[in-house]
Amino acid sequence: MNEFARLRKQMIEYQLAARGLDDKTVLDAVGAVPREAFVPTDLVEFAYQDSPLPIAASQTISQPYIVALMTSALELTPEDRVLEVGTGSGYAAAVLAEIVDEVYSIERHKILADTARNRLSELGYKNTHVLHADGTLGWPEQAPFDAIVVAAGGPEVPATLKQQLAIGGRLVIPVGATLHTQKLLRVRRISEHEYQQEDLGGVRFVPLIGAAGWEGEAADIPAAKKAEASLPELIYQSSEHFGFIDHANLDNLLDRIGDSRLVLLGEASHGSAEFYEMRARITQELIEKKGFTVIAVEADWPDANRIDHYIHDTSPDPLLESAPFARFPTWMWANHSVLEFTHWLKSYNEKVASADKQAGFYGLDLYSLGSSIESVLNYLDTVDPETAEVARVRYGCLSPWTSDPGLYGRVAITKQYRECEQDVLDILQGLLKKRLDYSLADGERFFNAEQNARLVASAERYYRTMYYAENNSWNQRDQHMFDTLKSVLAFRGPESKAVIWAHNSHIGDARATQMSARGELNIGQLARQEYGDAAYLIGFGTDHGTVAAASEWGGPMETKQVQPSHIDSYERVCHNVASDNFLLPLRRAQQASPQAMARELLLEERLERAIGVIYRPDTEMQSHYFYASLPNQFDEYIWFDETRAVEPLTRETIKDMPDTFPFGL
Repeated sequence: MNEFARLRKQMIEYQLAARGLDDKTVLDAVGAVPREAFVPTDLVEFAYQDSPLPIAASQTISQPYIVALMTSALELTPEDRVLEVGTGSGYAAAVLAEIVDEVYSIERHKILADTARNRLSELGYKNTHVLHADGTLGWPEQAPFDAIVVAAGGPEVPATLKQQLAIGGRLVIPVGATLHTQKLLRVRRISEHEYQQEDLGGVRFVPLIGAAGWEGEAADIPAAKKAEASLPELIYQSSEHFGFIDHANLDNLLDRIGDSRLVLLGEASHGSAEFYEMRARITQELIEKKGFTVIAVEADWPDANRIDHYIHDTSPDPLLESAPFARFPTWMWANHSVLEFTHWLKSYNEKVASADKQAGFYGLDLYSLGSSIESVLNYLDTVDPETAEVARVRYGCLSPWTSDPGLYGRVAITKQYRECEQDVLDILQGLLKKRLDYSLADGERFFNAEQNARLVASAERYYRTMYYAENNSWNQRDQHMFDTLKSVLAFRGPESKAVIWAHNSHIGDARATQMSARGELNIGQLARQEYGDAAYLIGFGTDHGTVAAASEWGGPMETKQVQPSHIDSYERVCHNVASDNFLLPLRRAQQASPQAMARELLLEERLERAIGVIYRPDTEMQSHYFYASLPNQFDEYIWFDETRAVEPLTRETIKDMPDTFPFGL
């Protein structure tokens, strides 16, 4: 099985079947069509992603799920003759051609019609016919049709297409007054003058242009623009605006957070200063006004432990050789925004006499395989030298791979190297069996060693699994982060409350995004499932500015320009709000209030942007956008229209800092 065939199989499993699409005929047809042949050459790596892709003439090849959904809605039989309006790349026509006798497809853009016709012919689809014409008028010379599918949204169902249906024929078409209020309709012709109509749910398509559709090129027709303008106005009315982060009044936000035990603070990129600074501001208020004592972040445990020692004015393990925050991407935590926050935490803790009321800083992630092994062994050397020697032998299984853990996964999958799972689990279990003896000596040091041992066990499984199925390794990572969070809360006591800093993709409820269709979960989903309304999820967004990011994994940090947001995205809606910065509550509100009406309009899925440590503006639509339902994803959304890149620390910045200073370069 080649790579594209494997990706096609995964697409069917995670994007189609996982969403409940169980029409075997359609699934088999999708499985038979090489989608990579219908996308531009420079985008073939994204051919099986769960999103539309750009093609010529400013059009798109539809999301695979939508193609399959509409094909299934046609209720096709092998003898059917089908009309498709909107050939586009020709992909949907190929799927149809796998099922039915004849496919007639109309495309108003000549370049697309010619390209699709040639491509379908080259792939051996002899039962497809492509015409360059106005699709809203149908193809009367070939009528009647058993089924008609329209791949663009019109203001109403064109009478010309209904009339070209055979008796018993089905027409599937998106219809709506605006691009964001379309419904997918199925129209069934019962008799010469009688039609039956069904609503199949909300969708979003490019506009149907033509004599029986929208007039001219005005897909963003005035009526649509007028209706769309109301949503930014409602957001403006229901949000809280601020100019500068230091001047933002957070009292209402704290009231909305209420007695929540967890507050999850996201970010739309790992390299935007405003996200870090606003999270710091909110966290300070939660610590001072609501007694939060745990800051848990998307960082490795040993690195975060250095910050924890610094803010408590204690010394980290002097035997640890690896420098903290020296692993790619260094700028994610070794930056001036985090530096200022750690200084504040240290100053705060100095004023709090009771240790259990002081703030602690903890890492949730699992990438620190080498330094975590080092930390466990150093701890055991001091409390139980004999056990330390046994642990060295067992960890020796992993020692060749600590500098490049990904290599272990590649070797393990080929079975050229025995799995280390049992060895690392034995060390963790040994620690737990001696929990009482060890913790009596120094409970905090034991807890640190225990978490590092858990991290090594999780990391071994993560790197071994990531080569089998990407979503499984994602789930293992987020489950580890959530389990670590719960361990920290248990260690800090039943009254402890935590602030979590991580990317929106970890913080927002995965069930409200495309992640769910791939079988992926995240911290936000797990937090809601376990804590309910006691978990308050806050996402962040921006339209444009600069960001610190690399072009590839392991590459140098660059200051890049963030592209203005996509026209069909949540970011574009927020950009159109008459305020540069605002807090938008998203939990259910009083009926008929501006907030409730804004929430209702925002519920329908839109594109949302996610920039990690890598940013590729040239392929932004494929690399960084996904579909989500914002009000189901977050309880609150914080918007900065323009953001700037974080400023990384340099050797000059930290050269005069004390030995306990938590950053190393």
